[in-house]
Amino acid sequence: MNSTRKSGYALLIGALLMLTGASGQVVVTPGMVQQAKAMGASDAQINAAMHATSPSSSQSSRADTSADTGGNEVRREASADQRQASEDKTAVQRRSVDSLTRNTVFGQEIFSTKNLTFAPSYNMATPPSYVLGPGDEVIIEVWGEAESRVQEKISPEGSINIQGVGPINLAGLTVAEAQKRVESRIHEIMNGQVKVSLGQIRSIKVNISGEVVTPGTYTLPSLATLFNAIYSAGGVNGIGSLRHIQVFRNSKQIADLDVYDYLINGKYETNIRLEDNDMIIVPPYDNHVTIGGKIKRERIYDMKDGETLARLIDFGGGFTGDAYSDNVTVHRKSGRMLTILTVDKADFGTFELLDGDSVSIGKVLPMYANMVAIEGAVWRPGEYEFSEKIATLSQLIAKAEGLKGSEFASRGQITRVDMANNYTVIPFDVREIVGGQTDIALQNLDRVYIPNIYDLREEYTVTVKGEVNNPHTFTFRKGMTVEDVVLICGGLRESASLAKIEVARRIKDPQSTSYSPKIAENYSFEISEDLKIAPEDSRFLIEPFDEIYIRRSPGYSEQQSVAITGEILFGGEYVLASAGERLSDIIKKAGGFTPEAYVVGASVQRRLTADDRAKVAAVMAIANTNKGKDSVSTQSVEIPDYYPVGIDVMAAVKNPGSNDDIILQDGDRIFIPKFNSTVRVSGAVLYQNTVVYDRSKVKDYIYQAGGYKQEARRRPFVVYMNGKVAATRGGFLCKRYPKVEPGCQVIVPMKQERKGNGLANVMGMMSSTASLAAMVASIINLSK
Repeated sequence: MNSTRKSGYALLIGALLMLTGASGQVVVTPGMVQQAKAMGASDAQINAAMHATSPSSSQSSRADTSADTGGNEVRREASADQRQASEDKTAVQRRSVDSLTRNTVFGQEIFSTKNLTFAPSYNMATPPSYVLGPGDEVIIEVWGEAESRVQEKISPEGSINIQGVGPINLAGLTVAEAQKRVESRIHEIMNGQVKVSLGQIRSIKVNISGEVVTPGTYTLPSLATLFNAIYSAGGVNGIGSLRHIQVFRNSKQIADLDVYDYLINGKYETNIRLEDNDMIIVPPYDNHVTIGGKIKRERIYDMKDGETLARLIDFGGGFTGDAYSDNVTVHRKSGRMLTILTVDKADFGTFELLDGDSVSIGKVLPMYANMVAIEGAVWRPGEYEFSEKIATLSQLIAKAEGLKGSEFASRGQITRVDMANNYTVIPFDVREIVGGQTDIALQNLDRVYIPNIYDLREEYTVTVKGEVNNPHTFTFRKGMTVEDVVLICGGLRESASLAKIEVARRIKDPQSTSYSPKIAENYSFEISEDLKIAPEDSRFLIEPFDEIYIRRSPGYSEQQSVAITGEILFGGEYVLASAGERLSDIIKKAGGFTPEAYVVGASVQRRLTADDRAKVAAVMAIANTNKGKDSVSTQSVEIPDYYPVGIDVMAAVKNPGSNDDIILQDGDRIFIPKFNSTVRVSGAVLYQNTVVYDRSKVKDYIYQAGGYKQEARRRPFVVYMNGKVAATRGGFLCKRYPKVEPGCQVIVPMKQERKGNGLANVMGMMSSTASLAAMVASIINLSK
């Protein structure tokens, strides 16, 4: 028998655990507990099973298991996106719950929310007021001269039988009374300490009827209270009352539970402990009243007959901070038509609510009843209380801690608005107000503006350009001199001239009525290198909008260098000793040519200056507007850093100072090549080719490239290694072709639709047949 019982409650506990695994949460009902007890399960076993079925314990168990199996290697990490998605989902769910909650009767959710439970606690000390009855298990412990432990259930006749003592009637007694009776009977036969406690408790049957979700007869533990019973029945339904839950015992009403007393006031007295065959009746509600707007808890409330608006506001938690509480609006549905009632604050305590009433709490107007403001040239601008202490303009200025000293003293403004939202400007003399000669009475919502002189003019600045370390425009400062300006700009550069510093000053005459051709005043100064302070009577003071120019000293120059490479004895970079140093001078410094040098093909490349780049870009932009075949797309062309200079290096060396002996510039690159025994043929030929130089004529080399294309313009030109270009001359019947030299390039141009030798034609010809560097050189030469 015992084994059968043990297996039975083991199966029951196992079933609970299986349910937990399936659904994640199981609410253990009193019936399940009583069934487990009937099978012989102890309180400890039942508590263990209930603990195992709770979500927190199962999660803890799973976490422990995970920790045991995986150790520190198992870590739960959530990405930022996952956390954000979870937070967004939680926020949406919270808003949805809030919306649903507002449309339900306040208090009903405590019996229907799954996360709440009113199941009685079995892990509690024996309450001394608990009334014993048949089926309760009593545990009697005796110690002292003799030790004994008795565990007996109260019989249906209401007694227990203790060996050596006899039957003791305990039914109907409280635990405290049973303690005294048992102790008295035991002391009749022995001395010692006696303790009476409650073991397994009995079950009781409770009848629940009326407006609950599931009315009927429920078997509950004898510790169950009224809340436990209502929760077991699924809570109050849509028309049930939360304010009149009645309990009848032996056909007499013993309790009338008001759930709001428990929820709002924390009163628990009416939540009585139930007894066998108690009857619970939930009647329909008296009044359902809705309250919304500026109330802390917008809900539908169950109101008793005769309860007032003040009681409803208390249930709603009171007004919010921005609520208009002088009166509220009540929409009433009773009678023939809808009616609207305005209830003043004095009547809140006497105005009785009816079923279906809807109360709306308005908000305060978004405007001030006693506010004035001041801004501008005062120390504490802002909004102030309009009162007897701040009723005039002078009082408001004084409250703002006075003027800053930068005020525009001759005029201020008061902007005044009336009830029709019309604005009026009232001017005043700031000096007269502060001096006490006059004053102006303020009105609510007046805004005072005292201008700052700096706000009524453009910002005063000073601009510094030229040879300072940090040339820029900065805010004007009164009393500045040229030396101060130089100091603010980080001092002079090494290239700065101390002998010539210029200041350009604006011409300003606001009273002028005639034209003057003079547009600026110019001043020139010398300054000392140590920026020494000049005597006060001889100082030149900077004024607003002055422009200071620090000139570059004519006695300052930075190193300029050229590079020579190729077949030269001492190739490398050389610094130009003078402005007029020529090509032959550098070749001489470099030790002359090597025996393998092909001097005829020597070339010079020159770096584009900023001015050269601007010219090339302008010409390319003009050519790009031409939609013909000779147009060049500026988007696809990158201007090179260097362009070739066509010269005869051999002539420059033989005749120093001649035209071929050019004056070098900073960045020039000189290249002395070896002998090149090939000729390159390109352009409008059938097969662009590089052939061996054999002293042939131009036409022979073109034929070695397959001859002319059909669209070729049969006036080839030759680009030599030294950068010079020779074109075909003569007419149709008598052409003089240029001479071909080793290392040169024979180029056959395409036919051009446009005639002439303008820049666009040159660019079309060069971009389609020659290198980009040659095109740039042509543009620069044509632009000079």
